[in-house]
Amino acid sequence: MPKSLIIVESPTKAKTITRFLAGKYNVEASFGHVRDLPKNKLGVDVKHNFKPTYTIPVKAKETIEKLQKLADSAPEIILATDEDREGEAISWHLVEALGLDKKKTKRIVFHEITKNAIDHALSNPRSLDLKLVDAQQARRILDRLVGYELSPFLWRKIRYGLSAGRVQSVAVRLIVEREREIQKFVPDEYWSLLGLFQKTSTKHEFNAKLVSFDGTAVGKMDIHNEAEAKKISANVKGMDYEVGSVTKREVKRNPSPPFITSTLQQEAARKLGFSAKQTMVVAQQLYEGIKVGDEGEVGLITYMRTDSVNLAQSALEETKQVILKEFGKEYTLDEPRIFTSRSKGAQEAHEAIRPTALLRTPMEIGQFLDKGQFKLYDLIWKRTIACQMQHAVMDQTTVLVDGSGDKKKAQFKATGSVIKFDGFIRAYTEGKDESDEEDTEGILPDLNEGDTVKLKDLSEEQHFTEPPARYTDASLVKALEANGIGRPSTYAPTLTTIQDRGYVEKEEKKYKPTEIGYLVNDMLVENFPEIVDVGFTAKIEESFDEIAEGNQEWEPVISDFYKPFKEHLKEKEEQVEKQVEVSTTPCPHCGKMMLVKFGRNGKFLACPEPGTKITQPMPEEQAQIDALKEKTKEEKCSICGSAMDIKRGRFGFFLGCSRYPECKGISKIWNKIGFKCPNCKTGDIAEKKGRGRGKPFWACTRFPDCNFIINTKPNTEAELMELYEKWKEGPKDGEKKTKRKSTPRASRQIGGKKSAE
Repeated sequence: MPKSLIIVESPTKAKTITRFLAGKYNVEASFGHVRDLPKNKLGVDVKHNFKPTYTIPVKAKETIEKLQKLADSAPEIILATDEDREGEAISWHLVEALGLDKKKTKRIVFHEITKNAIDHALSNPRSLDLKLVDAQQARRILDRLVGYELSPFLWRKIRYGLSAGRVQSVAVRLIVEREREIQKFVPDEYWSLLGLFQKTSTKHEFNAKLVSFDGTAVGKMDIHNEAEAKKISANVKGMDYEVGSVTKREVKRNPSPPFITSTLQQEAARKLGFSAKQTMVVAQQLYEGIKVGDEGEVGLITYMRTDSVNLAQSALEETKQVILKEFGKEYTLDEPRIFTSRSKGAQEAHEAIRPTALLRTPMEIGQFLDKGQFKLYDLIWKRTIACQMQHAVMDQTTVLVDGSGDKKKAQFKATGSVIKFDGFIRAYTEGKDESDEEDTEGILPDLNEGDTVKLKDLSEEQHFTEPPARYTDASLVKALEANGIGRPSTYAPTLTTIQDRGYVEKEEKKYKPTEIGYLVNDMLVENFPEIVDVGFTAKIEESFDEIAEGNQEWEPVISDFYKPFKEHLKEKEEQVEKQVEVSTTPCPHCGKMMLVKFGRNGKFLACPEPGTKITQPMPEEQAQIDALKEKTKEEKCSICGSAMDIKRGRFGFFLGCSRYPECKGISKIWNKIGFKCPNCKTGDIAEKKGRGRGKPFWACTRFPDCNFIINTKPNTEAELMELYEKWKEGPKDGEKKTKRKSTPRASRQIGGKKSAE
């Protein structure tokens, strides 16, 4: 008897679901979207209500043929794509592409890939939600219109190959404006006086900051220079001091809500160093299923594209059990803590990101996860547990120390806090961005009003105001969310796109605009302010939400945007001149000053005469090339033995055979340290950089043929040979080792005797 067909997006998800269904269904993957707007033309009929024309990409045709055969013989087709707008649209495209009979086609959704969730979904099928489809279709069409119409404008006015996008251009604008704030920033000097005091009757010491002198309050910026600081310091040092007042108050701290897409990306960036894209890739793996011992493929977390902070009742009950077991009754709540969403357009019917089974602790399943999977699961587990634990209770103390002498008075302030009950902190505390204020509280001794204290030391500390920090993945996602730009599914692809387009680059994990990023942004801000306006983009997002809720039709939304946009574009085509930058370098061909142009690898100089192809590097790049030529003048091609030339590719400079294209030999430009490899006697020892934090190491240039590698730089031949002998004694770092899953360290233990943080 033919089986019913369930269609999901990915093969991993299909594999996990198959395990729960005991062979009763065929479960197949569509591998994402099976239809899209055509690649090489607009695909939107702007004259007839913006009707889209969809095509089946070449890569999807084989999948469609396979699904078509299975669907024709299946008594029932069940569409089980993700529960968001994108998933709804994929299901709709499957219906259209396969010509499915709507009478025998059902739609199911689930927030987690577990047996109970799948069984419940199969028992409660529904029809396609065309409102969600319309909202996704409106977004796709609007983005196509912006990109397809505006990108050629940038080609003609700046250079070929550029692109503009409704969300990506706003993200670039945020980064450019932040960078200009940094460039314009002028630091202000200020000083502070920090006293080290000792309680006279004990040896206990504490720090306090000067907050008042000679009857005048001393604010953060009130001491402007060293002279002022020293003048006050001279007066303060000779004073007698006693505790003027001690104020104690109990402070309660509540945990953060469970993760939504944006906060997961932010916290993974802060605590784990993950990019937004990396976070979503790993989260997708955890959601779709990981093989966990005898259990087989298991979906470990709930759906990771959500803007709701709700937790299911079953999850709340299970969380309480885990807290009771791992931490004790005093950490549990009598009633669950309920959070409300602060994000615009949040879909409260969905659920927050949480483990599918809280009883499945990170330590228990760590052996089945790779390093990245363990770190992210551990983070999600802790955050979910912490949000349902008791608040932390602290005693916060403020001490004012009064000084007097020579008819002048001074006052110092010290603050500190003592944790009376750690509560949720036992499991988890939220990370901070660079822009967050630092915690300046210290540990204070037992002090009472009237206690005599001694000023043991007084330091005059110079400070300068600092510019705003560059955006990181965490702070940029936070800014996009706060401004209502994009939705959960768009943050990671937006950040990836602006890097792939070359508009921004990362420097120490912080976003910095490139030269072409400045040019494109300035062109759009000056001529199409509505496209890159934060408020306008947020308003469009709200319109999509209205469409999804059935309160608005999608065609008028597109029409209201497109008609004035098209007219404006025509005006700008005539008004805006092509940007041309003239250099101070004469052309060797015609003698005229060469033009500065942009290519895939950045700026270069070009002959101004039409039709000529005379180009040369920028002067500063030429100087770099000359230095590299001198450094590599002895290098020979490993294939034919000819001299090597300096070439530049997408990832920087490299060596290419001077006989190219007859010979295609290439080589890296090594940072050699002057020693031959003692292992193979052929290669050279060169400094290399590792992945992750990029720590240097030294290895043979013939890797992987020669696997000699050391972590210490040798300064002499004798040192190198000594390191070589030690290397021979131990396991060779470059040799292949049996791949195994990382096992979590004991320090990661949750609850019991060890703290999670």
